[in-house]
This record gives sequence, C-alpha cells and structure tokens, in this order.
Amino acid sequence: MAGRYKFASSSSSSSLWSSSPSHATFTSRLLLLLTLLPFTLACFAFVLQWRGGIPDPINRWSPDPLVFPGMGSSRSTSSVVDDPVRTSRSDCVDVLGQSRSASFPYHRDWKFDYGSDLRPKICITSSTSAGLEQILPWIFYHKVIGASTFLLFVEGKAASPDVSKVLESIPGVTVIYRTKELEEQQARSRIWNETWLASFFYKPCNYELFVKQSLNMEMAIVMARDAGADWIVHLDTDELIHPAGTHEYSLRLLLSQVPGDVDMVVFPNYESSVERDDVKEPFSEVSMFKKNYDHLPKEVYFGNYKESTRGNPNYFLTYGNGKSAARIQDHLRPNGAHRWHNYMKTPK
Repeated sequence: MAGRYKFASSSSSSSLWSSSPSHATFTSRLLLLLTLLPFTLACFAFVLQWRGGIPDPINRWSPDPLVFPGMGSSRSTSSVVDDPVRTSRSDCVDVLGQSRSASFPYHRDWKFDYGSDLRPKICITSSTSAGLEQILPWIFYHKVIGASTFLLFVEGKAASPDVSKVLESIPGVTVIYRTKELEEQQARSRIWNETWLASFFYKPCNYELFVKQSLNMEMAIVMARDAGADWIVHLDTDELIHPAGTHEYSLRLLLSQVPGDVDMVVFPNYESSVERDDVKEPFSEVSMFKKNYDHLPKEVYFGNYKESTRGNPNYFLTYGNGKSAARIQDHLRPNGAHRWHNYMKTPK
C-alpha cells in the first residue's frame, strides 16, 4: 500500500510539474496583452489629438460650452469687471460698429447648415423689426433644435443694411423686404377677399400687424414649399419653441413622430414673467414663466387667477392660444398669426 501510495503521489507531482510551464506562459501572455492594450489605446488617442481628432459638436459652436448665445462677451475679463454696465449690451452691435466682420461673435462656425437630406425639413417664418441682438440667438437656438429654413419678413431695424447683410449671409435664411412691389403683390392676395380677416382691415396697431403677418404667412407657405419644407411654423423673434417630450430636445424628432394624418400641432404658450427691471437679454436672463392654462389643473388655475392677473382682465398680457406648426400640403392657408387652415378641409 505504501508503495502504491508513493507511486500515485509521485505520478501526481510529475503531472503538476509538467503543466506549470504552459500555465506560466499563458499568464505571462495575458499580462502582456493587458499591458499593451491600454498603451495602444493611448497611442491611438495621441495620434487623433495630434491630427485634430474628432470635433466635439458643442465646442464646434461655442468656445465655452456653458455659454448660450447672448450670454458671453467678446471683451476681456478685465473690461467686463471694470465696466459691468456694458456687459448687458449686444456684442453684435460692437462687432458691426467696429467694421471688423459682420458675424455672430459668440460661436465659431455658428452658421452651420444641416443640409436638405434631413427630414422632416422645418421652416420657421417671422415678421420682425428687431435687431441682431434678438434675431441671431433666436435663429441659432432654432437651428440647434432642428429648423433649417427661415423666412424673415423684415422692416425697421431688421431691414437696415448692417443687420440685413448679416442675416443674408446665414445658410437657410431668406430675407424678404417690405417693398412697394411686395405690398402691391399682397394687395392682389386671396386673403383680401376672405371674410375671416375682413374685420381686421384698415385698423391701427395690432390689427394692422395681424393682417400683415397673415399676408406674410400666405407668401411663406409658397416659399417654404418651393424650399422643400415639410412643416411650417410662424413665430415672433421674441418667442422660442420648446420641444418638450423628446429626449434629444429636437423639434425635428417631435414632428417626425406625429401621425401622417395629422395636419397641425398646437404648442400652448408660456409667458415670461419679468424678474427685474433691468433685463436686457430676455432669452438668457428670464427664467420664470406663467404656465398655459391648458397645462394647469382647473382648481389651480381658477384658485390663483385673481392673484396672478393682479387686476388685469387677461391671465396672459398678450395671448393664450399658443402657436402652431402645420404640415405643408395643398390648399394650406393661414388662419391668423397663431393657426393654419385649409381651403378644402378642416385640419386635424
């Protein structure tokens, strides 16, 4: 028994001894692989960085990813500290005034063009007399969320040579001036024979603006269709679309998910509440909003109505029926500045 045990023990020891070199080789190769892998990745990253690498989309548009258009300053830090009052002024005006280059100073290559291959293609039209300090951040914001075509009917400051020169240089932006020829063309418009708008004709202030916006929207439908747009939205240049409900914060994604038989999407408006009396850049300085009553429980809305209106008969100072996006199709027409309609059917 002792001999047999000794033999078995000897055989086992021999087997372990013979397998040890191969095990050691495998272990050493594994350690070498684990050592070389991160080294190889580091070398690859170094080569990419040396050759320019893959551009970060955020850095492509902004020297400071945390700064939204209109929030940054092109001046040095010392000048901002020395003269805090000037920080609220538009850098666009400074750039144009110094005649260096008529471009948007907040972002590098901000005039990016999505191209015509992305769908759905969204057109935003507006009638505006604002300056660059309002229009440029407005265009940039809506380009980021997916709009690619902008039809701007300009008057006043927006039609001045310095401002219009910048606007015309932006890909996807078409500037339409309110010339005598335009007015004559719109005077022959079908809208002048429509009863739904007749009560607004030949009246001042907002009535005149409402008619003018409707006439411009009618022309914009034809121009948007010629540009290959799938959807059209009418917005003022002090309004921003908020594509809530999409993880990518994309207006294009939101509209691509709308069923094909739906003709119009209504966006209830939220109205900003002025927080200070020295607000200069509302897009970046205002953060408080009244919710639209469509998004409030009735008991909350009516329970706080008197306190929120503070004697004003309206819950909102301007309007409460929101703005809408319309699918471009045959017989589409405006129905005022906030809605669209169709000559041949009731839009869904």
